[in-house]
Amino acid sequence: MSQKELGLAVIGSGRIGSLRAILASGHPAVKYLGVSDINIENAKKLAAKSNAQKFTDDNHELISDPNVNVVIVSTSEHEHFDSVMHALELGKPVLVEKPIALSVDEADKMIKKSEETGTLFRVGYAQRFKRRYLSGKDQLLEGRIGNILSISARACNTRAQGIEILKRSSTATPVVDVLTYWVDVACWYLDGIEPVEVTARGAGTVFREAGFDVNDTTWSLIKFDNGAIVNLGVFFALPSHSPQLGMGVRFEVYGDDGALILNDDHTDELLITNNGIPHAYIPDLEFNTAFLSSSTPGNWHLGDYWGPVADETRVWLDHLSMDRPCPIATPTDARKNLIITLAMEESAKLNNTIKL
Repeated sequence: MSQKELGLAVIGSGRIGSLRAILASGHPAVKYLGVSDINIENAKKLAAKSNAQKFTDDNHELISDPNVNVVIVSTSEHEHFDSVMHALELGKPVLVEKPIALSVDEADKMIKKSEETGTLFRVGYAQRFKRRYLSGKDQLLEGRIGNILSISARACNTRAQGIEILKRSSTATPVVDVLTYWVDVACWYLDGIEPVEVTARGAGTVFREAGFDVNDTTWSLIKFDNGAIVNLGVFFALPSHSPQLGMGVRFEVYGDDGALILNDDHTDELLITNNGIPHAYIPDLEFNTAFLSSSTPGNWHLGDYWGPVADETRVWLDHLSMDRPCPIATPTDARKNLIITLAMEESAKLNNTIKL
């Protein structure tokens, strides 16, 4: 099979950027790897771990490197725009982490630039690559559920992880930054059917006591133009030592020919130990009881990384190097997710229904 050689820039050397770089370093098509971060020490450490040929604290210099022909942007949420736009202006395909941006205006500018330059642009909604959601999509395509009448889902996590996210980007709320995963899955399952209105309510004290004007919990109803009703909720303030290492999710789909029930809570994988279980997302936080495999991106096992981020990264690189299929979320998909989550926040704040 013919294979195009790739020179990859990973922008952002935090948790997900580090995973992407380490995973990419083992891909046979990646012949050049550069990493960057505003904290040069982070970039230096990642370069050593991933055997990168280059590290820098200048994102734009790395994107402009003539050895680079592909870009992954894994910066904090509020910093996506500049790096994505620079890559698109140079015609270099770019994968950016979700959400695409924190404003519709920035999302629209990115999409317009992608269209103007004819440059491939995708957004990392990695839960599409979790086996149970892929299997669910298959059942829908096979017609086993029929027409979707309703979807109901809830996601929960600990306050410790929520505060870590808010510390790096104070407007990356549990709705815009986390529930967006399951907004994406719902819209992916309802492909071609458009949302028309959003009603949401929120409440909370934990994050406000921590200094962030953000709800701990938000519940919403989304109406689609075929009459389908989607109920999505998030609670992100469980005690810090609750056994979740990531999200606990229940996702249910009801159609006129069947139902699909996806239990993504991981309560069936319980470890109890005296020796401590480290939390991959939160420095210096250890557990004695944990639900294994509940880390949303995936997990290290026997020296390799397994899970949605690993599969999504491989699919992206396979598509670019061998033209294999690329079911990664499009920027148009991501824009729709952003509009819905921002409408949830607005509806919860104003206590009214938002027409889309």
